[in-house]
Amino acid sequence: MDQKKIDIKNIPVHVEIHKPEPTKTAPYSARNRIYVRAVTGVRQLIRRYIGFLSMAAFMIIPWIQYQGQQAILLDIGEQKFTLFSLTLWPQDFTILAWIFIIAAYALFFITALYGRVWCGFLCPQTVWTFIFIWFEEKIQGTRNQRIKLDRDPWSWSKFAKKATTHFCWLSFSLFTALIFVGYFTPILPLFKEFFTLQASFWAIFFVLFFTFCTYGNAGWMREIMCTHICPYARFQSAMFDKDTFTVSYDAARGENRGPRSRKDKDYKEKGLGDCIDCNLCVHVCPTGIDIRNGLQYECINCGACVDACDDTMDKMGYPKGLISYTTEHSLAGKKTKVLRPKLLGYMLVLTIVTSAFAYTLYSRVPMELNIIRDRGALYRETNEGLTENTYTVTISNKSQQPVGFALSVESEINFNWIGLEQVTLNGGETRSVPISLSIDPYSVEQDKIEFKIKVQQIDNPDIKLISRSTFYVGH
Repeated sequence: MDQKKIDIKNIPVHVEIHKPEPTKTAPYSARNRIYVRAVTGVRQLIRRYIGFLSMAAFMIIPWIQYQGQQAILLDIGEQKFTLFSLTLWPQDFTILAWIFIIAAYALFFITALYGRVWCGFLCPQTVWTFIFIWFEEKIQGTRNQRIKLDRDPWSWSKFAKKATTHFCWLSFSLFTALIFVGYFTPILPLFKEFFTLQASFWAIFFVLFFTFCTYGNAGWMREIMCTHICPYARFQSAMFDKDTFTVSYDAARGENRGPRSRKDKDYKEKGLGDCIDCNLCVHVCPTGIDIRNGLQYECINCGACVDACDDTMDKMGYPKGLISYTTEHSLAGKKTKVLRPKLLGYMLVLTIVTSAFAYTLYSRVPMELNIIRDRGALYRETNEGLTENTYTVTISNKSQQPVGFALSVESEINFNWIGLEQVTLNGGETRSVPISLSIDPYSVEQDKIEFKIKVQQIDNPDIKLISRSTFYVGH
């Protein structure tokens, strides 16, 4: 039998991995500090404006008053969630569930279209991290100055800069923690009582808890939250395809890399690409990766490397776009399909769940009705020879204004009503109203009668609730 040999060739594989620069006092470890360089550009301007507007909205919203009370208050203790004129109770959990489902599918849709732009532009971890980096730049200086400061031996100047930085971090963390807790408890009393040490134990606990969480996450952990803790970075690849717009490096145009002068117009004849290997794309990356190594799960699509590279290309007189928001198909010279089955599927599901949420919200009745029979006795006989059943009608006013309610019984049998027929409930109030129904037992042949209790608003009779119950005759 003839045996054919297959030649095996050893193909060397060289992967360039960026590691944070070690300092003289601390050699490289699994997690060393990443010094993010400041960069300007269209995408960073958009990111800053989005971050500023979202932070401003976060800080302003809990201070807004509506009809004499805090417009948005998620009072967990009272189990009441106020959103302007809408008040949600634990019974309205389906509305909260719809909101989470809509947010999830909106995130899936955006990720399938533009990758991790949520992480790079709107994620609170990213917004707070860039704010903390801004404090660093203003107090300690540029990237190179911060590296030098960390390498220098301790001095009063270094101590003052470091102490001022951490003081600003802690102060900003405390302020934003107070704002965040102010979404769950009235914010004006919270600020007054916290600084006068009159706040409750749990209020102080949660303010300090979120203060140190913010300080630790944005000041120390930073990219670790994005690369090791946040689960979104791990499963995002399931939503990517070759038509997803992600921050990518055009290797066909950029390789081979190499430095050259601006006047060198014959660099291509030397076998060089457009990448001058300046490493600015690495210096500006908040997660410390080298985008030239290809798509990596650490990339948050913030576009900092895009702006840095475009600025370099502009200075060198080369076309922009060596690093850009593009697709794998586009880099391969193929046509990008924006409207594709995956994206249309996300869009369809998002439309359905949004419609279901709108219908649930529209059909929501701002009241609740429960009927409980007297469990002590099914029925009793009165002195007049009538059969009487006793019930407890519980009515909840789920609006924010006082509402008057009218109670009545709907049945083919003529019941005698004993108890209140009209009640007025304040906003958010729940009241139990005891009532009794009685009939002449010889006027009916059934042992058990089905009937309905109707509760409707007096000022708006179209808003009503009907609940069924049973009357035992006792023949």
